[in-house]
Amino acid sequence: MNQAIQCLSALAQETRLSAFRLLVERGPEGLTPGELSAELDIPGPTLSFHLKELAHAGLVSTERRGRSLAYRARVSRVDRLLDYLTANCCGGDADLCRDAEAADGRRRA
Repeated sequence: MNQAIQCLSALAQETRLSAFRLLVERGPEGLTPGELSAELDIPGPTLSFHLKELAHAGLVSTERRGRSLAYRARVSRVDRLLDYLTANCCGGDADLCRDAEAADGRRRA
């Protein structure tokens, strides 16, 4: 539960959510802080603070690229978060969940 709260808290902030979504979009290659800063149009020190929060929650990892770092999203961490949030959906009967979602979609159409 603590890890789920940590991840949700980290993503519950506009800049961090934007940075994480951009890193997910870019895939395994990731982005350097300079690239992220330019894409998000935020100053480096501000970005650094937010990346540290995402890293602390385990949502991003870093890799050295020459003299700089590249950040990438840890999608497996989000997968585990979703698994945790939906582990007992419909009493553990996934078919009931799918049926309920399909019925909800039909009502909205």
